[in-house]
Amino acid sequence: MRRIIAFVAVCLSLSLGLSAQPPGAGRAGNFTSMNAGHIYGKVVDAKTNRGLDGASLQLIGNRFDSVNKKMVQFTLRAGITQPNGDFDFDQLPVFGKLTLRVTAIGYKDVSQTIDFGFGGGRKGGANGSQAPATSGDPSSAMQNMMNMIDRDLGNIKLEPAETNLENVTVTSVKQLFEMGVDRKVFNVDRNIVSQGQTATEVMKQIPSLSVDIDGNVTMRNATPQLFIDGRPTTLTLDQIPADIIDRVELITNPSARFDASGGNAGILNIVLKKNKRIGYNGGLRFGVDSRGKINTGGDFNLRQGKLNFFLNGMYNQRLSKSTSNTQRQNFDQKSTAFTQNSNGRNEGSMAFIRGGFDFLADNRNTFTLSGNYNRGQFSNMETQLIDSLSQGTALSNSNRTTTTEANFRNWGSQFSYKHNFAKAGHEWTADVNYNSSKNDNLGNFVTKTYNVVNASSYPDFIQRTTGGGKSTNLVIQTDYDNPITDKKKVEFGARVQIRDFENVNSQAFYNSTTGSFITIPSISANYMYTDKVYAAYGTYGFKAKNWSYQFGLRAESSDYNGKLAGKDSAFNVNFPISLFPSLFITNKMSDKEDIQFNYSRRINRPNFFQLMPFIDFSDPQNLNVGNAGLKPEFTNSFEVSYNNNYKKGANFLASVFAKYNTDLITRYQYKAPSPIEPSDSVIFNTYANANESFTYGIELTNRMPVVKNWDLTVNLNVFNSQINGNILGQELKQQRTSWFVKVNNSIKLPKGFTIQLSGDYYAKTVLPQEGGRGGRGGFGGGGMMFGGGQQVTAQGYILPRYSFDIAVRKEWQLKGGNTLSANLAMNDFLRTQKYGTHSESIYFVQDSERRRDPQILRLNLQWRFGKFDANLFKRKNNRQEDSDGGVMGGM
Repeated sequence: MRRIIAFVAVCLSLSLGLSAQPPGAGRAGNFTSMNAGHIYGKVVDAKTNRGLDGASLQLIGNRFDSVNKKMVQFTLRAGITQPNGDFDFDQLPVFGKLTLRVTAIGYKDVSQTIDFGFGGGRKGGANGSQAPATSGDPSSAMQNMMNMIDRDLGNIKLEPAETNLENVTVTSVKQLFEMGVDRKVFNVDRNIVSQGQTATEVMKQIPSLSVDIDGNVTMRNATPQLFIDGRPTTLTLDQIPADIIDRVELITNPSARFDASGGNAGILNIVLKKNKRIGYNGGLRFGVDSRGKINTGGDFNLRQGKLNFFLNGMYNQRLSKSTSNTQRQNFDQKSTAFTQNSNGRNEGSMAFIRGGFDFLADNRNTFTLSGNYNRGQFSNMETQLIDSLSQGTALSNSNRTTTTEANFRNWGSQFSYKHNFAKAGHEWTADVNYNSSKNDNLGNFVTKTYNVVNASSYPDFIQRTTGGGKSTNLVIQTDYDNPITDKKKVEFGARVQIRDFENVNSQAFYNSTTGSFITIPSISANYMYTDKVYAAYGTYGFKAKNWSYQFGLRAESSDYNGKLAGKDSAFNVNFPISLFPSLFITNKMSDKEDIQFNYSRRINRPNFFQLMPFIDFSDPQNLNVGNAGLKPEFTNSFEVSYNNNYKKGANFLASVFAKYNTDLITRYQYKAPSPIEPSDSVIFNTYANANESFTYGIELTNRMPVVKNWDLTVNLNVFNSQINGNILGQELKQQRTSWFVKVNNSIKLPKGFTIQLSGDYYAKTVLPQEGGRGGRGGFGGGGMMFGGGQQVTAQGYILPRYSFDIAVRKEWQLKGGNTLSANLAMNDFLRTQKYGTHSESIYFVQDSERRRDPQILRLNLQWRFGKFDANLFKRKNNRQEDSDGGVMGGM
């Protein structure tokens, strides 16, 4: 009976469509009349012929868009297969062509065209065939008609494929790196060496980036700005869990759209994972290392109707051990020298939680609210043995013990709004980002000094440092994008950033007579500042044949207001409006080749610690003081990049770059009487503007399949740095050519095994000429007495170093598309990583060598789950909510 009713409906449709066709009804895909089509079939594994449960089905049709006056695709139906793989769709339009898309976890996508054989009002069918005859033998015509509208698609076979199960979504295998108009994108979500660790370990695996022993990251020998999801953050790399990172974007030469601050290093943008696929998915993680420290975490995503909810968190314990040796020769009258050997132990834990939701109000408007909170507590103990000599003769030896307790807390929130106009790519966004951080620390320093016969020569010197601080960072930003035509586009935006910072540093010394600590106000400080940056930008882009052009201009101004609480000391530094042009020219040589030229002008404004004209006494051997007269440092950057996807699974990227800096902010040293003991002289570290610096180099990255299932990525950076300056009679000239290479092997073995082996080698490198507390990226690092960490001066270099990391992963496919994986990894497994520096000035020469955390073995387990379940939907069919676009080019 059902087939007869459908036959009658089609006959009525045909008679109306062919005999009384209205104007314009002949357009293909204009679904008119009653819907009587019916399709059914089964989705099976191509190898086992087993029916696939939960495969996603999407039926795509065409509709005429009255605004754009053209046909556009839309989702007609969506659903999933039954447990045995069966599916069924009825009440479908019989005119025009439909496309059925089938996806399943662990399988290649399949698309199949469906044509019921009716020509949408034309004389011929969709393939030029005639519409079915309605005359002649009625029973034959009826049977023919019913066969056409009732279509059995049979078994649709899906081939197994490599899948990315990190987010339990079906995607094609991502290339390791991609080149966009203004950035290079490195997809790191399958990196197994850094699993269970932090973003610092992720950066060690990324080409183009250099990471030192303390986790300080540089890009082309300078520190980049750190962004999270395209916005500045108060987080540091070691506070971001590696397992929530989706990809890392290296913006080596930012366009006018981005903040011009940050000097000559560009932007390091970390994009966190967030899934918007309909249904639910998530994962749980647990790991332990060879020092008995655990890490655990999880994430969960739920997309139901108009809401997309996401939540992830982690808890990580750490135990870090380090050893170092420092030798320093002073150029004074007594020719004093020091040898220092240190052993450090840092232990603690941190927790991180991030959550939020997207509200998809309609196809045009989306609201997002998210927040994160992380907290950590660490204790550090370091012992230092210091031998002092004068003209080669032993004077004394000291035993210095340092114990510190530190806590930090960080809150972050974001509210954003996005409006999509009818035209694809035409959008307006606005967001507010607020971050707040707070920290406190307590340090005790005990120094015991002995003479050459090992007898105590001085009373114990006991110092206590109590410190803390808090900061807030508010960013308000709006962006407007409008593709005027298919070949022209304009962008406009504005941004306000306001940072408030406060720091307390109290220095006290133990008085053996009173038996208590006495605070010394002259060397204690409570200082605060407010930093405001205002900006606006515009860009214009267009295409001409195979060429793309983008011109941009950004205007920025800022001011600092700082003061020392409790004292009549304040300063204000205003930077007037400056203009920052950018230019990007790209030529698409073929479907596989692109070449791009770009230029930008950027600024590095001195930070508060570099400007603050107050003495920092936290290290009595190296006093720091700012320079309120510093000028901003301007950078002109040029880059030419060539990208070639020369064969399947292979990619070659070459970049030639040059950077010219004026008024380079650098450190220099001078000797003056000690504010505590005027009879003694101490070395002061401060900042000044060098005349200029020039850096140029070439970067080559190649990814290729050596053989089947073995991918090799090689990255080579060669660069030359030159510095020219003259500060108070000190000649600051230095130049050095250096290079580093990174190699990453990924080998897939049978039975779900994967091996990753990576290594790097860094040649002798000039010390980066930047820094200061609270520096550009906030990437943080270690330090010790006599500058045993990175000593940033205008004269110095980093010694060659190399290391190797290895990891093995085993994956199991579980029922319902869930997965379980076990990961075993070891960093620096050959114990070759040593970090050495050489620095010198007119006052001393110093050599340091450090080793930190070699050969740590880590075991991590991860369970991924998820299902795209149609029962989660409030409506029977989810039309257009999970498609690529609606009728008007919606979400």
